[in-house]
Amino acid sequence: MRSSSAAGRLALLVLAALTALSGLLVLASATDDAPGDQLVAGAPRVHAASSGPAPYATLAAGVRVGIRFKRPPRSGLLFELPSGRVLWSRGMSRRRPIASLTKMMTGLLVADRSTPEERVSITRQALDEPGSQIGVLPPHRSVRLETLLYGLMLPSGNDAAIALAQHVSGTVPRFVSDMNAEARRLGLGCTHYSSPDGLEDRGNRSCARDLALLAREVLARRRLARIVRTSVIALPALVPHTVKRGRRKRTVWRPGRLWLVNNNPLLRGDYPGTTGVKTGYTDAAGRCLVATVRRRHTSLGVILLHSPDPGYQAMRLFNRGFRALRLRRARSAVASPVR
Repeated sequence: MRSSSAAGRLALLVLAALTALSGLLVLASATDDAPGDQLVAGAPRVHAASSGPAPYATLAAGVRVGIRFKRPPRSGLLFELPSGRVLWSRGMSRRRPIASLTKMMTGLLVADRSTPEERVSITRQALDEPGSQIGVLPPHRSVRLETLLYGLMLPSGNDAAIALAQHVSGTVPRFVSDMNAEARRLGLGCTHYSSPDGLEDRGNRSCARDLALLAREVLARRRLARIVRTSVIALPALVPHTVKRGRRKRTVWRPGRLWLVNNNPLLRGDYPGTTGVKTGYTDAAGRCLVATVRRRHTSLGVILLHSPDPGYQAMRLFNRGFRALRLRRARSAVASPVR
């Protein structure tokens, strides 16, 4: 009788020990998901014990912007610059065609490997590139490199992209190889390029998270930051004139002014604080926009891929984002009054 009682007490002690151990395991797993390390849904999880920092544009910002679109973009992101903390996202790691957003990487490589006063030869291949063009480049002559860089980033000239690629790397395929090497160096895990202009969608992919990091890189170059915030500019250049000699007409190239207008809908609409960056469109990619806005000491960025109205949707996201950050600062000021 005593032995059975002792066995019962021993079983109860073992059960209690197992219960305590399971509680400790639950507690340990809960601390791994501490609020400070929580990531946006769908992003790779980075724990406090990780050896390196979280990838750019993955950490939650502490405030979340709630917004509904009747026809949402296929993919999008609202994030803080320069930290990359995310206020709103939709499929931010989903790989999609990016059309002329490709030219952000083209501009980055050109700016890093050239000087403004270099002269760029205008080849027949550049002139024959279809799609959006500057359209008034003199064949078989040279153009100031900075003029082409403005033509690349403002009206999104495919002719400028080809000419600059040939100038920097010798050939277009070699330049595309350099683009992919730079993407790997920057840690753009879902990005691959197949052309310097983004005209061909096949093999030309990225995601909102990578484009956020690329936007930060563009704005980190003063030369590019100055270009992408420009609404319209007139640059000295050779411009075509039609002259008649006898019964024949011919085109002659004379010094004049080349007017370039930015496609960015926020700059065109005078949205306050707009600092860039790039638009894009193909049938497969839809209407795309990478936009950045600065208000006082706060900068936000928006990525929209395949959006029905990128200008309108970007403005709504920026308005909500800046309002959420203002409210957070106001609550912090009330919670911590100055003594």
